[in-house]
Amino acid sequence: MSAVTELRPLADAPSVAVRDAWGNTLVALAEQYPELVVLDGDLANSTRADIFAAAVPDRFFEMGIAEQNLLGVAAGMATCGYVPWISTFTAFLTSRALDQIRVVVAQPHLNVKLCGSYSGLLTSKTGKTHQSVDDLAVFRAMPGISVIAPADANELAAAMRSMMETEGPQYLRVTRDASPVVFPENHLFRLGKAELLRDGGDVSLISTGTQTIRTLEAAELLAARGIQADVLHVPTLKPLDVEAIVAAAERTNAVVTAEDHSIIGGLGGAVAECLGEHRPTRMRRVGIRDTFGESAPNDALLEKYGLTAKHVADAAIALLEGDRP
Repeated sequence: MSAVTELRPLADAPSVAVRDAWGNTLVALAEQYPELVVLDGDLANSTRADIFAAAVPDRFFEMGIAEQNLLGVAAGMATCGYVPWISTFTAFLTSRALDQIRVVVAQPHLNVKLCGSYSGLLTSKTGKTHQSVDDLAVFRAMPGISVIAPADANELAAAMRSMMETEGPQYLRVTRDASPVVFPENHLFRLGKAELLRDGGDVSLISTGTQTIRTLEAAELLAARGIQADVLHVPTLKPLDVEAIVAAAERTNAVVTAEDHSIIGGLGGAVAECLGEHRPTRMRRVGIRDTFGESAPNDALLEKYGLTAKHVADAAIALLEGDRP
């Protein structure tokens, strides 16, 4: 049994916008790494790259609404020894700039950090054009790119420090709105390692990104009904912590995945592939079901698309009771 990671209790957790933590962490990293630069696609006030632009203006480059060119410039700078961090919306990174990422970043394995802001459904009523529900699938499938989805602001900061110390292209999923901070400030992020956040025994809840906060809430709902749930947080979808996922399945023989992403190709797909090959297990996938989102308040989106803590808990109960999906 892996040690359970010590977290701040949900009831005591302050809320911090992950995008704000991203901008502030870039400023802190710039003091240590003179090769760090930021390239923005005319979205700095939304992604909060403007925090970096104000603090380190000579290393901030505004590239305008030209995502393909932005990636081409980043690739060129990487060949000169700089470490470019990309500032744009996830929806634009995975669509408008994808060919450039594939050809000039991924294939030559350049040291470019791809940061997709406004990821998932919760994008301040921007609607389906600005929401991204397929980014994890896109970058999981692209050879040579690590895929990282932190749960909160402190894990994001730790992941960014790791990214600066790790050579090669990496994709970082950044959310827009404030969310509870449960990891400590000195949290150690380990690329390719999952975190056991709660030890149960009846069912394993496996989640990623800020959906992990709702999954922890789901575990509390289950506990109130006498069901003890493991919570395994997977901040790195590639490389995937196969050992931790298999161990979770062996503990409970019942797995529920949860993510603010399509169930196709994201965490649910990754866990299903892993268990199908290494340890076939009963499982359910909580996530977006082959549909685009829409413009609505966050709570309404979470409810309609089945991402609330109650939806996660209900999926676990249905699995344990043997109901069909």
